[in-house]
Amino acid sequence: MAFHRVEMELGGRTLSIETGKWAKQADGAVFVQYGETVVMGTVTRSSPREGIDFFPLTVDYREKVTAAGKFPGGFRKREGAPNQKEILTMRNIDRPIRPLFPKGFMDEVQIQCWVFAYDGQNEPDVLAGIAASAALAISDVPFEGPVGNVRVGRVDDELVIMPTTAQNAYSDLDMLLCGHKDGLNMIEVGAYELPEDQMAEAIEFGYEQVKQVVGLIDELVSKAGNEKVNDTPEPDADLVKLVNDKLAGPLKAAKTTDGNKLERQAAVSKAIKDFIENELPEPDENAGVGVYNKWRDRRKQAKGIIHDLEEVITREIIRGGTRTDGRKMDELRTITCEVGVLPRVHGSGVFTRGETQALVTATLGTGKDEQIVDGLGEEYAEKFYLHYNFPPFSVGETKRITGPSRRDIGHGKLAERALAPVLPDVADFPYTVRLVSDILESNGSSSMASACGGTLALMDAGVPIKAPVAGISIGIIQGDTPGKDDVYLTDIQGEEDHFGDMDFKVTGTREGITAIQLDLKIRGLNLEQIKKTFELARKNRVEIIEMIEKALPSHRESISQYAPRILTTKIHPDKIGKLIGPGGKMIRALEEKTGAKIEIEEDGTIYISAVGAGKAERALEEVEKIGAEVKLGQIYTGTVTSIKDFGAFVEVIPGQDGLCHISELEDGFVQNVQDIVKVGDEVRVKVINIDDQGRVKLSRRAAIEAEKSTESVDA
Repeated sequence: MAFHRVEMELGGRTLSIETGKWAKQADGAVFVQYGETVVMGTVTRSSPREGIDFFPLTVDYREKVTAAGKFPGGFRKREGAPNQKEILTMRNIDRPIRPLFPKGFMDEVQIQCWVFAYDGQNEPDVLAGIAASAALAISDVPFEGPVGNVRVGRVDDELVIMPTTAQNAYSDLDMLLCGHKDGLNMIEVGAYELPEDQMAEAIEFGYEQVKQVVGLIDELVSKAGNEKVNDTPEPDADLVKLVNDKLAGPLKAAKTTDGNKLERQAAVSKAIKDFIENELPEPDENAGVGVYNKWRDRRKQAKGIIHDLEEVITREIIRGGTRTDGRKMDELRTITCEVGVLPRVHGSGVFTRGETQALVTATLGTGKDEQIVDGLGEEYAEKFYLHYNFPPFSVGETKRITGPSRRDIGHGKLAERALAPVLPDVADFPYTVRLVSDILESNGSSSMASACGGTLALMDAGVPIKAPVAGISIGIIQGDTPGKDDVYLTDIQGEEDHFGDMDFKVTGTREGITAIQLDLKIRGLNLEQIKKTFELARKNRVEIIEMIEKALPSHRESISQYAPRILTTKIHPDKIGKLIGPGGKMIRALEEKTGAKIEIEEDGTIYISAVGAGKAERALEEVEKIGAEVKLGQIYTGTVTSIKDFGAFVEVIPGQDGLCHISELEDGFVQNVQDIVKVGDEVRVKVINIDDQGRVKLSRRAAIEAEKSTESVDA
């Protein structure tokens, strides 16, 4: 295998792809480098597994921490299960390439992308998408690509292609685009209320660079590409005719049955079952192995043909002007919003849209509840996160119950991304916030229900969000002339997602978009189709926001009595040691005395939290005493700690005392200090001097005079 390398300039840095030197036993293998970040992508294929009836595409992406010169965490010091970012990247690679394989293709295809070097500035996830596409393109796998991937940011209102990590810190847009020469087929966005026209501008800007990346991969294919091999057999023409002739009528009638999702599903299942029993009956037990095997293969093939027929009928029904549940094309399902549905929890909301229902709970915590994230970059903590659960009962099924799936993680991250831009600043609301969305019922767009339910739960918990967020999914049935006779579907249900061409999720406020996720089954979308979707999504989003505000016009004025109260203060960093005390003795004593938790930041910021009235306030008072600094001219109530011949030492704040000279104790001559004060007495003193060494000079006489003067003015 000959070595080949292609390269281009992208965002002021060199993007290169090379093949023929590494992993030569894979069907396709490339190394992609951008800056000093390097990602390998490999593709292998094998024959279909016996009895399989789906395309078993597997995408695996791993960030090897050696790439950043780090050691894996934990006791074993070895990479383990994929983390959340790796799983989300796998989904972002899978979603745009899966529709670009031939219909009926069922060979085992496995894509692996490994990060081998990371420079701390150029993110490897988008490069993994390029690597997967390039490896597929040069292999013999019948992939109808290639696709190109880019990331778009926006810094100081200027669009940036492939922003660095440093630029991302100041960007109000994080957009991942994937597409090919015929259009875009994947969009993933997190944004800070960006208006639709500006979002469309960013998409158009990024797509121009996507096409450049596709051109680079095409150049590599021209040098190192293999001939595509597709052995997928054509379906039996007689069997196709039998299914269409005998089942089309009953199936259409079943799909337009009045009732809910489960009733329509039952009618469809019965129509299919009756067809199988009547037209493809099981052979007699004496028929022989050959006859039985032929019947089994024919019945298996019939299932695929029936699925295709159901897709055709569903699309015909919709193009005829009605939807299977009777709605108009731009009509939302019935929506209800409820808050405060659960006792004890800090906040709760139920968002129901048709047969999709999300129960979302909000929990408020302290800094100790932050999610620590460790990966290739510097470790950091997240103060807001959302977890999504999709149990089998939500769709009336029984399935094996496991941990969160890739889908669960992806849907949860989308809803989290939708809500994050409207959360208050940490300085104003220092709580850690966790949302949990439990899907109780599902018939399409449960992630959007999670975003809407999340808004309700946050408001019910008293979180002062900047604006309510709502989300909706728009579908499409593409016509013979894409962009001309398309049928757009508002608020798609499950079967419209499954048999339709698009699932375009958009969330936002009245002001603009906060998140986007686009999944396609057709080849791609043009910019006009995207703009049309934005228009529909905005109209529906505002409608839903109005419904949310009817249930709860604004966030509650105070947080739940069961949530911790968090108070903040700041002390000089030099005082941190005094607050902690030897071996933590002082801070432990304060926590035990007040019942509050005290957390200290390196800059001297103190977070005090407690559940129960007065606990946090008492702790705050004690902390401020310890961290206070004596101010010149201030009058304090101090305690006499020692007596000397020349004066008395008075502790004015914890750990800080000053000398009140005998001449400053009282007007006139004082013979003996103890004639005026004794150890343990509380006295009012005024700070009259602080010298260069920090020594404090006090005056009882000046304090008395100042207070007498104040009393005479008040009188």
